Amino acid sequence: MLITVDDDPNTLVDLLWVREAWNLYPVGNDFPPLLSDDSVRAHAQTESTDSTAAWLDAWPGTWNACIHHAGLIQDNTIFDRLQHTLDESPERVDLLASMVGPSWRSSFGDEAFTEEKEMWNLSQFHARTQRRPTSLADDPERLSLSALIPAWQAGLTKIVSIPCQGSYTRVIGRHTLLVTEETRDDHHQYSEALKQFR
Repeated sequence: MLITVDDDPNTLVDLLWVREAWNLYPVGNDFPPLLSDDSVRAHAQTESTDSTAAWLDAWPGTWNACIHHAGLIQDNTIFDRLQHTLDESPERVDLLASMVGPSWRSSFGDEAFTEEKEMWNLSQFHARTQRRPTSLADDPERLSLSALIPAWQAGLTKIVSIPCQGSYTRVIGRHTLLVTEETRDDHHQYSEALKQFR
């Protein structure tokens, strides 16, 4: 049994940060809850601009595109294929785009990312490092193994974890489950979340 865990999905985290740092709260019932670290909201921009209006309109579509890409299983041959393409060739550009996927930056550049984003990223890195289990016995997947095995048998091969508060679980693709860190860190919540993949 092989399960990949992505506990730092950059494109998704960027979108979640932008949503809160710029007070973009798109209408929809399937978006994840607020970030666990409320320091982003404490320094959020309060004035709306032409850019923020455009960002608010684009946020749901960008989120859905990024979620779709996060749910895909990476093609293992892509690196070999990249080696056989010329720099800046259309084939290489297409392969790189399929590997990286859509992102906030590819659509809007860096305008939304302030200095606070770098400081926040650093604090998140330290928090993730401290949260990681110190022994194999404390690994969330091992603790929820009785729920993980049937999910894996049903096709689950990838877990994507986002730093949002509360419990939020969503099947994204044929092989991927999206959960909050809080859900993954709680043995009982995680076991229940894994049951959604059947």
